[in-house]
Amino acid sequence: MKCFKCLLNRLHLEMLSDRSRTETYRQVILSNSAPLRNKVVMDLGCGTGIISLFCAQLAQPSVVYAVEASSMVDYTRQLVKQNGYDEVVVVLQGRAEDIELPEQVDVLVSEWMGNCLLFEFMVESILLARDRCLRDGGMMWPSSAVLTLVPCQADSYYAENMAFWERPYGLDFTPLQPLAQKEFFTKPKFSHLIEPSDCLSPPCDVICLDMHSLQVSNLEEMKGQFHFCVEKSGIFHGFTAWFTVHFESLEPGGATVELNTGPNSEPTHWKQTLFMLDRPVRVNAGDFISGNIVLLRNPIWRRHMTITLHWSIKGSTDDTENHEGGTKSFPMWR
Repeated sequence: MKCFKCLLNRLHLEMLSDRSRTETYRQVILSNSAPLRNKVVMDLGCGTGIISLFCAQLAQPSVVYAVEASSMVDYTRQLVKQNGYDEVVVVLQGRAEDIELPEQVDVLVSEWMGNCLLFEFMVESILLARDRCLRDGGMMWPSSAVLTLVPCQADSYYAENMAFWERPYGLDFTPLQPLAQKEFFTKPKFSHLIEPSDCLSPPCDVICLDMHSLQVSNLEEMKGQFHFCVEKSGIFHGFTAWFTVHFESLEPGGATVELNTGPNSEPTHWKQTLFMLDRPVRVNAGDFISGNIVLLRNPIWRRHMTITLHWSIKGSTDDTENHEGGTKSFPMWR
């Protein structure tokens, strides 16, 4: 139990220390403070209750239902009381599937996103709560989400894990390269930080979610297509993915707030996710990389999924190396 609490503390410290993430939610509440007046809000998976506290601090909702399934809820109650908002924020323990609220809510807010947007599938709980608790015409925050992909170079990561074995200490260790490839390139690399200069082309949005219409059944398999035009010659090591979520305004014509976890934005605790090819390919400016991506939810381990990438390269020259493609599946994590 002590180790679990330490893990919990580290997790919440990481999230609260993520200023880009936390300030975005604060800005959403602040920019909607007037229309939130007298509204009923549900903060699902509230953790420390930071979003609920923002609602109470920056707006005047009639009530905020802060819902948390874990034992963190005991500390959440303390934090709410410590900050003097226990008359506005009602902390409830339970899962989205089981929680019973005394009324429908006007706004359902949550920070449900995982690596590659969907990993761990907390989004399912959000959709179940939406269908049970959100009034007709109510608002979802985030309101929409997008998964983005780009072909990239990853010279340092490749050198660290593959090129290293070529001549360490003047000796040939290349027989270990297949083991290294299996160890480091079979699964995606979480917490990757790609430099914008390592992107071989402009990115492409491959999966788009409307949080008002998305259904739980849609989560079983999601497909997207991509078509990239290489802008600079380089080594195509793999693909990098990230996500962006949008928060619509409660006021007609109001500004939408965005949280972007890509390489051109302030880094977040999600960073980006790297998918390495088994073998790097040289590409030239003007080449085309086309294909599709499939996110398949694990039928047994429901928090996990497999991402399959299928790609082909059409060269801008007669270089036969640039007329190839491949398919690779990446389990996340089973």
